[in-house]
Amino acid sequence: MLLPALLIGKQDRPNFVIFLTDDMGWGDLACYGHPEIKTPNLDKFAKQGTKFTQAYSACGVCSPSRSAILTGRTPYRNGVWRWLPKNSPVHLRNSEITVAALLKEKGYSTCHVGKWHLNGHFNSPNQPQPNDHGFDHWMATQNNASPNHKNPENFVLNGQALGKLEGYSAPLVVDEGIRWLKEVRNPDQPFFLNVWTHEPHLPIESSPQFMKAYAHIKDEGIRQHHGNITQIDYAFGKLMRALDEIGVADNTFVFFTSDNGPEGAGNSGRTRGSTAGLRERKRSSHEGGIRVPGIARWTGRIPVSENSTPIIGSDLFSTILGIVDIPLPKDRTIDGTDFMPLFSGKPLKRKVPLYWRNHLASLEIHFALRHGDWKILASADLKEFQLYHIEKDWQEKNDLAQKKPKKLQQMKELLFAVNQTVEKEGPSDWWKDQPIGPPRPRQSKKK
Repeated sequence: MLLPALLIGKQDRPNFVIFLTDDMGWGDLACYGHPEIKTPNLDKFAKQGTKFTQAYSACGVCSPSRSAILTGRTPYRNGVWRWLPKNSPVHLRNSEITVAALLKEKGYSTCHVGKWHLNGHFNSPNQPQPNDHGFDHWMATQNNASPNHKNPENFVLNGQALGKLEGYSAPLVVDEGIRWLKEVRNPDQPFFLNVWTHEPHLPIESSPQFMKAYAHIKDEGIRQHHGNITQIDYAFGKLMRALDEIGVADNTFVFFTSDNGPEGAGNSGRTRGSTAGLRERKRSSHEGGIRVPGIARWTGRIPVSENSTPIIGSDLFSTILGIVDIPLPKDRTIDGTDFMPLFSGKPLKRKVPLYWRNHLASLEIHFALRHGDWKILASADLKEFQLYHIEKDWQEKNDLAQKKPKKLQQMKELLFAVNQTVEKEGPSDWWKDQPIGPPRPRQSKKK
């Protein structure tokens, strides 16, 4: 029998782990149907909890989707409207309230390990750092592991640069998370652990031990990519075993997901992530850019099942707070919804439909909104629209905008209403007059 979250007492407060990968496609795991990639630890994990077949990231690029996980707010509302290059003035503002900060106030130990990517001035007093957003302990990089996943040189531990580390990024990140769990945190406190890997984001570099299973593949790029996913799987399995070793696995809510869809065209180099047939890829608000793996485990409270209800990264904020009975902030719009009712067979009641806005997408597709089985996509000027019945047409092949004028009008009104509130609440001065669309290729200088 599944135990309602409301029956949890202070002595039994659950722990939380969010394991977030970078640029992993919806079809990159064996448990999501990949015919070649080996992910035994995640396959086992998927059989211990609920695998969502329609989990979404809050944006088709990384920084915005990460900001939504921590704040429960769609990226344009919380201000992190694009991926953040080094020295960007954009950052996750101190005025935003994170799930880590709220849990810390309630006596939780908090830790972030891995990619941060929520400021342009990393490890600097000029902008908020992980500790300013509720994390007691952190080992992170601003963006990607440098020079690549092998022997990275750009990690910072609680404000101190670590220099060159020996090993590969995901296992190194997980090792620090395990060290914190076993040696650093107060064992008398419940914990919140953020594990955000760099893999399989470029520049990909995989340990030879994880590429052995793909030795028969001639294309080195495929071997590297597939090995990179297996490298994540190894690190994830190591973390799950650590939870067992310290005796907290059964009372820990673990959620595994990705920040967006796979990089590149998928047919060359090491950008071989799979969308499993979904349309388009990273930077797009079509399904291939935003539909991602999503697996939840909490023994006795989350059933072993497969669930097709759409959920989104911002839902984690509301779900975690709901579990520990922390009220949602009332002075701002929270876009995410507590999805725990799903595990008792109840429907989700969303106050705000699933909404996406992506400056780095094409001019033709800048906005998207999903309500029920339907999804609308809109151009940057909100004059051109596409309409899909996602349940029946998950590959978005049949645009019904012309055939279903009443449904189109209904979806347009929803999109306009949500977007209007976002425009009013978000720091529009940050994105106002910024160029829209994918970055243009750099022109070589004439000699």
